[in-house]
Amino acid sequence: MHFTCSLILEQGIRWCELLPVRAVQGGAALPGVRLSWSGTMTAVETQITYTNSYTIQHEDTYMTQEEDWDRDLLLDPAWEKQQRKTFTAWCNSHLRKAGTQIENIEEDFRNGLKLMLLLEVISGERLPKPDKGKMRFHKIANVNKALDFICSKGVKLVSIGAEEIVDGNVKMTLGMIWTIILRFAIQDISVEETSAKEGLLLWCQRKTAPYRNVNVQNFHISWKDGLALCALIHRHRPDLIDYSKLRKDDPIGNLNTAFEVAEKYLDIPKMLDAEDIVNTPKPDEKAIMTYVSCFYHAFAGAEQAETAANRICKVLAVNQENEKLMEEYEKLASELLEWIRRTIPWLENRVAEQTMRAMQQKLEDFRDYRRVHKPPRVQEKCQLEINFNTLQTKLRLSNRPAFMPSEGKMVSDIANAWKGLEQVEKGYEEWLLTEIRRLERLDHLAEKFKQKCAMHEAWTAGKEDLLSQKDYESASLMEIRALMRKHEAFESDLAAHQDRVEQIAAIAQELNELDYHDAATVNTRCQGICDQWDNLGTLTQKRRDSLERVEKLWETIDQLYLEFAKRAAPFNNWMDGAMEDLQDMFIVHSIEEIQSLITAHDQFKATLPEADKERMATLGIHNEILKIAQTYGIKLSGINPYTNLSLQDISTKWDTVKHFVPLRDQMLQEEVARQQANERLRRQFAAQANIIGPWIQTKMEEISHVSVDIAGSLEEQMNSLKQYEQNIINYKSNIDKLEGDHQLIQESLIFDNKHTNYTMEHIRVGWEQLLTTIARTINEVENQILTRDAKGISQEQLNEFRASFNHFDRKRNGMMDPDDFRACLISMGYDLGEVEFARIMTLVDPNNTGVVTFQAFIDFMTRETAETDTAEQVMASFKILASDKNYITVEELRRELPPEQAEYCITRMTRYAGPDSPPGALDYISFSSALYGESDL
Repeated sequence: MHFTCSLILEQGIRWCELLPVRAVQGGAALPGVRLSWSGTMTAVETQITYTNSYTIQHEDTYMTQEEDWDRDLLLDPAWEKQQRKTFTAWCNSHLRKAGTQIENIEEDFRNGLKLMLLLEVISGERLPKPDKGKMRFHKIANVNKALDFICSKGVKLVSIGAEEIVDGNVKMTLGMIWTIILRFAIQDISVEETSAKEGLLLWCQRKTAPYRNVNVQNFHISWKDGLALCALIHRHRPDLIDYSKLRKDDPIGNLNTAFEVAEKYLDIPKMLDAEDIVNTPKPDEKAIMTYVSCFYHAFAGAEQAETAANRICKVLAVNQENEKLMEEYEKLASELLEWIRRTIPWLENRVAEQTMRAMQQKLEDFRDYRRVHKPPRVQEKCQLEINFNTLQTKLRLSNRPAFMPSEGKMVSDIANAWKGLEQVEKGYEEWLLTEIRRLERLDHLAEKFKQKCAMHEAWTAGKEDLLSQKDYESASLMEIRALMRKHEAFESDLAAHQDRVEQIAAIAQELNELDYHDAATVNTRCQGICDQWDNLGTLTQKRRDSLERVEKLWETIDQLYLEFAKRAAPFNNWMDGAMEDLQDMFIVHSIEEIQSLITAHDQFKATLPEADKERMATLGIHNEILKIAQTYGIKLSGINPYTNLSLQDISTKWDTVKHFVPLRDQMLQEEVARQQANERLRRQFAAQANIIGPWIQTKMEEISHVSVDIAGSLEEQMNSLKQYEQNIINYKSNIDKLEGDHQLIQESLIFDNKHTNYTMEHIRVGWEQLLTTIARTINEVENQILTRDAKGISQEQLNEFRASFNHFDRKRNGMMDPDDFRACLISMGYDLGEVEFARIMTLVDPNNTGVVTFQAFIDFMTRETAETDTAEQVMASFKILASDKNYITVEELRRELPPEQAEYCITRMTRYAGPDSPPGALDYISFSSALYGESDL
């Protein structure tokens, strides 16, 4: 007899042990008996052939672990008992839904009626109407209808005919029931892309992993002590079993506890006997799988809800974090803009103070602003840009729309406001220095004005009374002549003082033009001097007219007195001018200027011998008068009728001039020392500035090279940039020292420096740009790392992107123009038309700057090579939580989600407006769409 039976399942799991063994005598089967079951999914067939010797061939991993000990088990009837009980209980768990059950599995299915009913219950479909007759052919027809239905579900049955089922063949019947269990209870189990048996085993391992004394490796001996079943129940329903009280040495108690709890609370019928499992060396695998699959289906709903809840929590957590970053950006931007708004009016205040002390205090306040108040704001501005870039990267990685700050709070708005602040700041500093120079000039002019006015007023004192005298009416001829000569000398003196009056008027005019604070007093005094000068001219002319009228009456004059007066008066004026020059105040700003004054002073000293000769000549005239008087016995009155100057006056003034000369020398030498000190300050500042300026430029170039260098990983680039950042921080002391030297220069009122082209403003701007550049570059690399990790981009891909970018960055400035960018994309395999390229340009250059930065290029390439969550996935997750409804209730959200995420959804979801919705129903569809679109979330 030769008999072959094959059971081929598309699921890849075979019921292999149910082999009809006929008479076996002495280890040999009847001649020609051959049985086999094959599985089509694994394309591996297990064959058992009985010929003259007992041979079993295993090609499938499903049987390779059982070896010879398993082949002995095939002859043990214990497996048949376990399967019969388990399969019967499983069938009754479904048949009772139709109000019936079976008692004997091989007998109650013989007529095919309950078999068809079982298939209708577990599939939810209607089978053809059964034949109601009781004849054998009626039963065969009904069983064939059931078998045809099984085949229609993708299960290929070979050599299992309706006759074996009708005849009550127990092994064929059990094999058929196992096929049904596989198709309708186990096939759809899937865990991490595994299916059927492997998926169910992986699910059991995952759920029982945290429990002590549980190690699920198969579906037979791993379940003998009952702890695995108790662990499955406790994992999902910890309220039903106290796992800590279970003992490994009480397998029967553990199994019965699991069976009773499952039947009472989980609606899973008892399909196994604890004693059969414990006392069997290897429990039947199919019976265990059938029973465990009931637990999987009982807890599958909870698993699905947990997965959906986790997805929603993840999406909501991302959204909450992004909203927090947006709020922090808005707050920081508002504070920075408010500070700029308050600071600009202070810097725009150009109300000048009237004293040098007050203006110097303003300058000190401005330095305090530069040193103390502005640096923290520079850090805030840099941090604001970093936060904005990080937020946009996170939004892009989570497939969220880009963040648009409130109106007026864009990064460009803040940059424009900052630029305006720096422009006003620069203008304010220039105004301060200009005002200080003006006040210094004003103080000098005012003092000079007072000095010249005092000398002029001293000279004019009494002159009006003198000119108004009429002493010539009673004078003698000699006296008249003397008065005439005296008056001529006065006129000469008056003409000599004309230059001083013009100088006083010129100084007063300059003080008015420079807006001197006490200009009214200056104008009053100057006007008084001018009026007095005009009056002196009028009186002088009147007196001359009077003297000329009577001059014809007087002819004798004393030539010697006249000569003395004529020589003494100019010499006296020269001494007055010399004393004025020697006491003249001066202001210089360089060594060259003070050397010019020294040269002029030396030239003055060279004229002293000639002046001394003039003095001696004047003294000789006086001596000649005395000699003539003494010779001719003339009694002199002691008064020169032609001048008020005496020999004593000239001698006294000459001594005064000689006294002022060394004092002037001392003042000039002190000024030389001061200018030399200023020159040292200039050279000291220039020496540092000429080092720091190129150092900053070099660091800027090195950082630029590091940011586009393809050698090494992003982490290595980050470490390199961190080292640059630390070096820059350590270099800050040099900037502070330079600031100290700059303060000394300003305090010394030094306004130019020919030894360097770098000003402190240049150094400050360069330093701030260096700090901003290193911070921005580090942030860009951090964003690239974040993009790589979030999108799963490998280091090799990033290096390839960077190499492509560097190749087409022809200007080596970290940017590509559109033509280079198009060539780069074509080299990487993109087929670009004009429309497609225009679309890509809107992504990488949204502001139409005409260039593509490295960060924008990396962002575009990562979007092309990675996937993210979508609104449809979130909607599907909410639909699971809502039990397939188009709305969700507050109770469902609070039950399925953590409290924080649940309240977040409740406060943001709109009311559901669909038909037949209960009060308080929420619209999760519009909420999910809003998470990935333009919204206020």
